[in-house]
Amino acid sequence: MNRQVNAGLFCELYWGTSLAEAWSFGPEQPRVLAAPDEKAPLPLYGFTLPEEPFVLAERTERGYRIFVPPGVKLERSTKGDAFHEVLPSQLVQHEGRATVELQEGTTLRLTEGQLHLLVQHSVAKDRVGQFRLKDFAWLGMVIILFLSAPVGFLIAGPDPTRMAENNARALAAAKEKDLERRKALGLDTPLRPIPEAEKKQKPDGGPQVTVPASLSVH
Repeated sequence: MNRQVNAGLFCELYWGTSLAEAWSFGPEQPRVLAAPDEKAPLPLYGFTLPEEPFVLAERTERGYRIFVPPGVKLERSTKGDAFHEVLPSQLVQHEGRATVELQEGTTLRLTEGQLHLLVQHSVAKDRVGQFRLKDFAWLGMVIILFLSAPVGFLIAGPDPTRMAENNARALAAAKEKDLERRKALGLDTPLRPIPEAEKKQKPDGGPQVTVPASLSVH
């Protein structure tokens, strides 16, 4: 089956490099009419049209026939490549008007001044049908990964016994480093040995002083 026959038409209007408008026409429409009028199927301003409305596109057995307005520059891009100018010798006369066939995988660019009208087949419905199952598969994988993350953490999480052993080893290493530091500073031994008599002697607070009850401090 020819996919072009079932595909619609997609048009984009650019002012310089900025997208201004976009239209999509289904395959059930035999013609696409353009005019500088908001009520037109394709409200096209800035282009010199020989008549209003102007038949921009017409369905054929192989897809679409594009009518080229006089005074525009016509270019073609194939499968996303750079645009190349379509020479007048490549145009086909149909009912006294210059036309070009919109082939599959190509984009036509009609330029007049700073305006660019890009025309290509609309294959949005085909793409949705092709990637729908793939999208569901990706969604299922994301859900499985999201739900399995907490379970994996509980299974492969840290062991409490191992954590206690690691903490004990860390404390022992810290004490050993502190002892080495004290030894390097000479703080591991007192300056002089303390006699046993001094150890047993009670601390002396000095002579006892009797303070009058009426003594006050200013």
